Amino acid sequence: MLLTKAEIEARTITEDGQVFLQKAAQDGLETVWDRYQAQKPQCGFCELGLSCRNCSMGPCRIDPFGEGPQRGVCGADADIIVARNLGRMIAAGAASHSDHGRDLVEVLRKVGEGHAPGYTIRSEEKLKKVAAEFGIAADGKTPADLAVELAHAMEEEFGTRKKALTFLGRVPEKRRAIWDKLGITPRGIDRETSEMMHRTHMGVDNDWQSLLLHGLRNALSDGWGGSFIATEVSDILFGIPQPVPSEVNLGVLKENQVNIVLHGHNPIVSEMIYEAAQDPELLALASEKGAEGINLAGLCCTGNELLMRRGIPMAGNHLMTELALSTGLVDMMIVDYQCIMPALGEIATCYHTLMISTSDKAKFPHMAHHEFHPETAQSKARELVRMAVENYERRLPAKVLPAPNTPTRMMAGFSVEAILGALGGSPAPLIEAIKSGAVQGAVGVVGCNNPKIRQDFGHVTLTRHLIENDILVVDTGCAAVAHAKAGLKVPEAAALAGPGLQQVCKSLGIPPVLHMGSCVDNVRILDLAAALANALGTDISDLPLAAAAPEWYSEKAVSIACYAVASGIFTVLGTPPPIFGSPKIVKLLTEDIEGLLGASFAVEPDPEKAAARIEQHIRQKRKALGL
Repeated sequence: MLLTKAEIEARTITEDGQVFLQKAAQDGLETVWDRYQAQKPQCGFCELGLSCRNCSMGPCRIDPFGEGPQRGVCGADADIIVARNLGRMIAAGAASHSDHGRDLVEVLRKVGEGHAPGYTIRSEEKLKKVAAEFGIAADGKTPADLAVELAHAMEEEFGTRKKALTFLGRVPEKRRAIWDKLGITPRGIDRETSEMMHRTHMGVDNDWQSLLLHGLRNALSDGWGGSFIATEVSDILFGIPQPVPSEVNLGVLKENQVNIVLHGHNPIVSEMIYEAAQDPELLALASEKGAEGINLAGLCCTGNELLMRRGIPMAGNHLMTELALSTGLVDMMIVDYQCIMPALGEIATCYHTLMISTSDKAKFPHMAHHEFHPETAQSKARELVRMAVENYERRLPAKVLPAPNTPTRMMAGFSVEAILGALGGSPAPLIEAIKSGAVQGAVGVVGCNNPKIRQDFGHVTLTRHLIENDILVVDTGCAAVAHAKAGLKVPEAAALAGPGLQQVCKSLGIPPVLHMGSCVDNVRILDLAAALANALGTDISDLPLAAAAPEWYSEKAVSIACYAVASGIFTVLGTPPPIFGSPKIVKLLTEDIEGLLGASFAVEPDPEKAAARIEQHIRQKRKALGL
């Protein structure tokens, strides 16, 4: 059924999204927005966190109005059930990021052993730096030998018997003292996740405060462990991102070229596809088929990984994945894992698109499975690119609709190293800009899209308000793509900022919204915050910083939000988390935790009100610092 103009505008603020929502409807597709409407009303018990299916005595639910059952069959009350559910969300998010990191460590080891043709060490500088942090001397060792030794040390981090993770060496002393006092210093990554699942089994930890504390410890094992490893090893293998121009929106799909779209989160597959797409033999084959080249485009965080290092354009963020297929221009979509909707394969059957899954741990309906392994990734990538080229001739002209808008220009690649480089090698100029008030503070706006919120509205509205008030925004993931589509990631966007931030951006030639990478790369924001705090000899929680996830949906986002708060960063969520069935837990996480961690959560669906809360928080932090 066709959509009305009002229905389309209620779903997304993006011009290309509005065009292709109607195209998808004309083609008879059921999109994520349609499925969300079909699910309404969603379960109120689940939204409040008051349902439990952890054992077969249940499922159980607690009546939030006090008229029905107040305990599950086992006797768990609302507080215990909400804490258990939140703990399991954190564990799932931490496991996802950390398993991503483990896959990269495996490639690093095989590169060192000579068993991963096509992969190499692109940053010996970072290899040596990280190895030194793990106590491994580089003297006299080849990069390959050092890679093997570092990989072995990192593999130990997942189940380490040490009392603390290695990357905690970058955490300010005051923050580590807080964690030690609370007993939440993260140990082995797998240990914390396993312990969270154990504690939430029926009949184990039934103290909601104790469960929440371990949830924070588990999240910290992600932030300062699994995700940190993922980002650092990606830099070692594929290079440290540097500022790079690119483009974004569905206009990056080319009518006259073979379009291969890369979707998911891990760069292991996409980097090999990038190399194969440069192959002269495959480019010649594309020419034989009538195409003028092989065009790669990204979706979600696999796209962000390629964008940050290679400048590969972005087709869109999470809610654009189905609409990208509806252009009829995608000759192949290659997925790895995370945030890949299982509906994609069936939608692709309406077009000529070849759908390819590549991970041994992520298979999907209606997709051909071509498993990638480090030993054979190079040849597998060439095979897939060849298949995509040969599929170009099978496009269905009647179903093709190029995007009406031209791609939006953007700049990405702001790693911590790139930011410090732009500042002359140290954080001192940024600190001085904050002290002078030219930059009032900095906020990480991160996270996903969620069909419950008008696509990109939360991200863009919040960020526009922040930069107008001289607050620098750093971003990652789907939020970064939303900002890019809105034109906030070009140096000219400085004109939209307040006078102080505008002057800083113009002097450095940077946008007021800095793209720091994929969702595991939120640790780059942590790393930068820690570097600022260490330079000032203080704690992260003392700085005029905040974080926001206006449109989050995934368990990974829950883990990210928890490690941000546990690291001392005030964090505002746009989508309410499933905790409101327990007033005690809401009070702890939004008020009382401030006294323990120097930071807390806030929940504010209205992005303009969220901006006001963040600005108030930054003013308070500045006042406390005497600024």
